[in-house]
Amino acid sequence: MRLTYTSDVWWKNAVIYCLDVETFKDGNDDGVGDFRGLTQQVDYLAGLGVTCLWLMPFFPTPNRDDGYDITDFYRIDPRLGTLGDFVEFMRTANDRGLRVIADLVVNHTSDQHPWFVEARSSRESPMRDWYVWSDTPEPDDPSQIVFPDKENSVWQYDEGSEQYYLHSFYRHQPDLNVGNPEVRDEITRILGFWMELGLSGFRVDAVPFLIENVDPKLANPHEFLADLRAFMTRRKGGSILLGEVNVPYKDLTRFFGEGLGDQLTMCFDFIGMQNAWLSLARHDATPLADALRERPEPPKDGQWAMFLRNHDELTLDKLTDEERQEIFEAFGPREDMQIFGRGLRRRLPTMLGGDLRRMKMAYSLLFSLPGTPVIFYGEEIGLGENLDAEGRMAVRVPMQWSPDGGFTQAEPVRETPEGSFAPDRVNVADQKRDVNSLLRWFQLLIERYRECPELAWGDYTVLETGDRAVFAHRCDADGAAVVVVHNLCDTVRDVELTLEGLENHQLTDLLVDGTLEVSAEGSVRLPLDPYGTRWLRASPRELPPEDASVKSH
Repeated sequence: MRLTYTSDVWWKNAVIYCLDVETFKDGNDDGVGDFRGLTQQVDYLAGLGVTCLWLMPFFPTPNRDDGYDITDFYRIDPRLGTLGDFVEFMRTANDRGLRVIADLVVNHTSDQHPWFVEARSSRESPMRDWYVWSDTPEPDDPSQIVFPDKENSVWQYDEGSEQYYLHSFYRHQPDLNVGNPEVRDEITRILGFWMELGLSGFRVDAVPFLIENVDPKLANPHEFLADLRAFMTRRKGGSILLGEVNVPYKDLTRFFGEGLGDQLTMCFDFIGMQNAWLSLARHDATPLADALRERPEPPKDGQWAMFLRNHDELTLDKLTDEERQEIFEAFGPREDMQIFGRGLRRRLPTMLGGDLRRMKMAYSLLFSLPGTPVIFYGEEIGLGENLDAEGRMAVRVPMQWSPDGGFTQAEPVRETPEGSFAPDRVNVADQKRDVNSLLRWFQLLIERYRECPELAWGDYTVLETGDRAVFAHRCDADGAAVVVVHNLCDTVRDVELTLEGLENHQLTDLLVDGTLEVSAEGSVRLPLDPYGTRWLRASPRELPPEDASVKSH
């Protein structure tokens, strides 16, 4: 494949690293992470191999929802620094070749935002229609209540103006009304402001709620997404919108733009993620294989964002009750490990019991699945959670840089994990010196992933293995092919694959030394260790494997 093309459409094989400035690194020793601390760790992130940083909200906030309740979209939260600190960070990240995207949280504001303070001051307020009001709220649909542990309605009565306002999330987060053209214009100003300061795009929070919970209802709510994308393309051609759209596949394609690709650039694959966990729980590749076979193709330059864990709960809402219970029993059997009746509030390393073999296999699976991998900060060292924290905050713990923590010289505002996941057991400094550590494995996976553009750009095929515990797929692009095989169970496996079109080719293992020969009939036998993984580049026997991709187009 031509690297010039892959660099133009950079997001298709990026490595996206999500972090919270507040929990990453404290630069002024007040116990809270900040942009000065983050800037000092840019070289670590570049050395890890990530290509794009996704920043969770860093705006002024009452902090009742970990920064997702915003009071000013044009400033930096004073606890995290100043606009000057942000610009210095952006300059440093760009110098190291890192792109940066940020959370776009415009479904709602804080109820302390000046817009809402003005809107609720009077029914005649000029900003009244910036939010969604009703004299008689619609009957509540329990399935639409996002946080059933805290809310029993999506409507809240405002005594001052004697109307109800809509809040899709918490009652202190009133929904903005994008049915109002003034609100839509303001959102584009927010995008333009941060793009002028260097952002390459945005992760759009709660996309369906943003465009559907408005008054009056938009004739075509997706026109707003298309307008945002067009605005961003005019301002900065390589910018992206990464959408949080947790809906069934059949409903999701329209968020890309119904084949035109003129709305969201990328969408998270929630269906693939949930079925991947079901496969991990069962030691059975079938759920993941079925999901990938059913997954629709995105538009030409669109892409799926692949993840196993993120900053929220591990939602399992698209599985059946029985399937969800299987995952609970395997990875979160205690009630305090579960949340909202639909998910888990644990990180991957603890769910896998700290088993390094299984963690390495799971992350190998993530990086090889067709799409762009998205990782949550600390995953590269096996960071755990703090179940004593409330709700989803359990997984948003301070980054562990050294045996004594290394996040801050003061008392951190959030507690670190304990026991086998405490800083003296899990930290960056120790793993940098250990060639067999999870951190070094991440660096290897990222390096190989970037060397194999077929994984993100190619046409993928889920392969028959004859063994339910083994997941195998191949990705083909411009005449080059990569075959990846994972053993999801804890016993040795031996499978035979049929690789059409690769007869008499050699398969070079990209993670360890070794080659295999594909027979004249197109078959190859693969031995797999417990939780084993093989990344194999196919090449004609007369062609060096390192040239198989670049010389095949």
